[in-house]
Amino acid sequence: GALGIGVGDKVYMLENTWYTVISPESCSSILWRSWEHKEEAAEALKLTAKDMKKLKLIDGIIKEPFGGAQSNREEAFKIVEKQILKAYNELKGLSEKDLVEKRMAKYAAMGEYKD
Repeated sequence: GALGIGVGDKVYMLENTWYTVISPESCSSILWRSWEHKEEAAEALKLTAKDMKKLKLIDGIIKEPFGGAQSNREEAFKIVEKQILKAYNELKGLSEKDLVEKRMAKYAAMGEYKD
C-alpha cells in the first residue's frame, strides 16, 4: 500500500487523497465479512490527509485547485512542483549525516502508541 512506499525526507498529500495500506471495503470485508461496514472501516483507518498530518505520517497537505486536482491537472502539477522545489530547497544544504538523523527522528515520532 501507499504507506509502504512513502519513505522519504518529506512526504506530502494532496488534500483530497487517501493514504492507506488497505481500502475501506477490503478492511470491512476482512473484519466483518461484508462491505456494509466500509464507512466504519474508513474512520478507523484514519486515511485522510488531515488524519495523516495529525499522526505525523506526512509533512504537509497540498491544497488542490478548485474542484480537485482532476478538474485542473496542469494547475495541480504546478502546485505539486512548487511544493517539491520548496522541500528540496529546505533539504539541499544538509549533510548526509544530518539528513539521516532528521529522517530517523521523523519516523521515530510517527503514529500513536497505546500501552
